[in-house]
Amino acid sequence: MRTQQIRLDDGPPETATFDKEPQAVTDARDLTRGFIAGLTPAVGDQTAASIELVVSELITNVVRHARGALCSLRLQARADVITVMVSDADPRAPQERTPDLVGGTGGFGWPMVRNLPEAVSVTLGATGKTIRAELAR
Repeated sequence: MRTQQIRLDDGPPETATFDKEPQAVTDARDLTRGFIAGLTPAVGDQTAASIELVVSELITNVVRHARGALCSLRLQARADVITVMVSDADPRAPQERTPDLVGGTGGFGWPMVRNLPEAVSVTLGATGKTIRAELAR
């Protein structure tokens, strides 16, 4: 009988702070891809795409809508869940708006962020907010 050893990556989280500029979206996606590529056991392609999309949308929303000069991203893998946390200095909660089907100004991101993960929470404070999304591994 052969025993297979599986290492489950539940180590320290991957964290980064970004200037609130458009380049932050690309940098956050790159960081996320690297994080996903290092997971053992690997996540499926659909899960990987969902994690990357949630990160991209959350950082894009910070760049486009939040106050402050910085934002942070924290990624953590556990046995059954991948956690994505994005923090910024804006104490206002995200606002859903009607998607713009004609002018291309958006409105699709927050509904995607709310519906892709198994759980989403928003923690508001006097100096900012953190959005936490948990995606099934």
